[in-house]
Amino acid sequence: MEFRTNYPIYLQIVEDIKRRIVIGELRPGDKLPSNAELAMVYHVNPNTVQRIFHQLSAEGLAYAKRGIGTYIIEDASLPDTLRQQIGASLTHQFVTQMQTYHFTPEKITALLNEQLELFS
Repeated sequence: MEFRTNYPIYLQIVEDIKRRIVIGELRPGDKLPSNAELAMVYHVNPNTVQRIFHQLSAEGLAYAKRGIGTYIIEDASLPDTLRQQIGASLTHQFVTQMQTYHFTPEKITALLNEQLELFS
């Protein structure tokens, strides 16, 4: 994973874990890798991994079983909920940015439809 310089690394990794939940690589109830394993996978400091686990817990996405590990919450709707939240956030960012260039809602819709046709 290549990290962006203008955004905290631990939040970028949290986003990647969310992405992995949405696409099914990680499932509700799965045990997350240990601190050392996650540090090796993402090539980060173990202290950064602690921040990742703390953030996931703070967002209600994971919980720790003392002495056993950290687990993704056991909620079957989690992938769909995350997909919806991420989609809403990305759409908001996109529309906000387009509006700074004075694109009308109609023009934004037309441009999106043109791009979507390229994927069909």
